[in-house]
Amino acid sequence: WDPAGFTSDGDVAKFKRRRSVELKHGRICMMATMGYITPEVVGKLPGYLSPSAGLKFADVPNGLAAISKVPTAGWAQIAAYFGFVEFAGGFSDYKTGTPGDYGFKVLTSSDPAEKTKKLSAEIANGRLAMVAIIGMFFQDGLTGSAWGDWALYTASPLRAKVARNF
Repeated sequence: WDPAGFTSDGDVAKFKRRRSVELKHGRICMMATMGYITPEVVGKLPGYLSPSAGLKFADVPNGLAAISKVPTAGWAQIAAYFGFVEFAGGFSDYKTGTPGDYGFKVLTSSDPAEKTKKLSAEIANGRLAMVAIIGMFFQDGLTGSAWGDWALYTASPLRAKVARNF
């Protein structure tokens, strides 16, 4: 299924690169979705996020409000880690083998049919996670809450107007 026609040229290298990027984005979004949900369900880590600033994990709100609370050095560490992961994994895995396959067989399988089934499930779950995290961001941005109390969003064009006939 390709309504935008990205694969209409038949270029296998471009398809493998797009699949590799889709897998990577799906994996990131699956982790982001879990990162959004987990503090709400199980709570936050004990201790300090930044001992020098006296900032505890419990002091950091969930959702988009956390962006302004994390110190700049913390964001720099996160960006450095992302860069390390990007460069360590390489950018040409799709040229030398199966996109996204780094030889880690614990979650996949040595059996080709089982591996295909699990990789298809990963693609589907990644696509769902991409939609889910964008939905969570949207809801958080509109309501100001990580779990979005829609009663707080009074400017919604979808909110029914009550007709007063008195």
